[in-house]
Amino acid sequence: MDQTKRPLRIPPEFATYAEKHGIFDMYKRLIEQLVISKPDDPILYLINLLKRENDDVPAIVILGPPCSGKRSIAKMVCGKLRCAHLTSQNLIEEADIAIRDKARSFIQNQEPIPTEMWLKILTDRMQLYDTQKKGWVLEGFPETREQAMALQINGIYPKHCIVLEAPDTVLIERAAGKRIDTKTGDVYHTTFDWPGNPEVQERLEEPEGLSEEAMVNKLVLYHRHIDGILRCYDQVVRTVNADQPKADVYSQAFSFLCSQARSNAPHTPRVILLGPTGSGKGVQAALLANKYNLVKVSCGQLIKQAITQETKSGMAAKPYVEKDMMMPDSIVLDILKDRLCQLDCVTRGWVLSGYPRTREQAEQLDKAGLRPNRVFFLDVPNDSVLERLTLRAMDPITGERYHTLYNPPRSQEVKDRLWKNPKDGEENVRKLLSQYFAYVEELSDFYLDGQHVNADQDPHTVFECLESMICKPLPKNFY
Repeated sequence: MDQTKRPLRIPPEFATYAEKHGIFDMYKRLIEQLVISKPDDPILYLINLLKRENDDVPAIVILGPPCSGKRSIAKMVCGKLRCAHLTSQNLIEEADIAIRDKARSFIQNQEPIPTEMWLKILTDRMQLYDTQKKGWVLEGFPETREQAMALQINGIYPKHCIVLEAPDTVLIERAAGKRIDTKTGDVYHTTFDWPGNPEVQERLEEPEGLSEEAMVNKLVLYHRHIDGILRCYDQVVRTVNADQPKADVYSQAFSFLCSQARSNAPHTPRVILLGPTGSGKGVQAALLANKYNLVKVSCGQLIKQAITQETKSGMAAKPYVEKDMMMPDSIVLDILKDRLCQLDCVTRGWVLSGYPRTREQAEQLDKAGLRPNRVFFLDVPNDSVLERLTLRAMDPITGERYHTLYNPPRSQEVKDRLWKNPKDGEENVRKLLSQYFAYVEELSDFYLDGQHVNADQDPHTVFECLESMICKPLPKNFY
């Protein structure tokens, strides 16, 4: 065979390591920063960038019209994520003295601050320790498409952009009751959010520039520029209805912040389905394997196949199968590793159901370099499991499966000859359930990224839920 056409046999540990440490995305970020900065010494620049790089931090922009609640949501997000809260006011206050004086002169003369000056202020602020290590939330900025393009050209681009929207009439009504704490800068409202502390009530003042005429002018200016800004952030933007309770607005915004953007890195699914007996692991594994061309792996079938082929691991497992004894984890792992390291599993991916059953087995699987990138726990109530298993039967002549409630036989003749598997007895099912729940908490602690799915519903509904979490990146846990 031509050497250029031979299959490339890459050990599965390579792909696992690259995916675990984000090697592909790291190279992408380095090249992006290199092209943006254009340093004289690229090698030294990349070395310094790698020393201080921390891409796993929030980078958030919160936009919206006046009185839409940007300040409240931004403070709540910063309190949760412990990142820097950047506003137009504090950016100017924390800038260098010369730049700060120039910016104040523009404000006093009621002139817009030039984009170049804003870019200088933001660039300097982004170099500080808190934004580098903890991330940032930029509130109410950029205000024009020109500013958004300038930030993007200089490498300041958010991972998430939240736009708060509400009818103009609601915003004008909010502005009439808006009050500001002169000591802390917190925003309150005479109708919706009045403070209970009498001292805070005495400090509240009505802000300037929120008359009905001023609000109309601000809203006209906002609507003039927002479409151009959103075209710059169309890949990372989410619109949230701000005309609802603050807790609901924050909940929707935060759920969006937990999401991750899709990566261009190669993705080979390695899926483990865990759940009690009767939860539908085999059905879901077959559906995933058929749609995405994954290799469906079953430990029971692999053990039988190894015994039939008289492999070394199969011969070691044969006495335990014949005596119906518990098989050592080392033998099962050897049989499983031989299958998962074959070329089709490495290149196409695999879906494994019902294994591991204990934390020790999960740790051994991880040490063997076979760590999954998706783990799903199929949750089903015990009553539903008993209903599924104890009421099912099979026609020994046709091989068709029936269920007393969901799929009963159509004739008395078929009903009379139905055969029930002794393993589907209530006593045996309860025993299997107790064995599963004895170890499921340990497995949940080990697989921190494992996703719990309600499997007590239609199989295709469960499949759609699994499919969405395989195709899209999982939410970040630290958020």
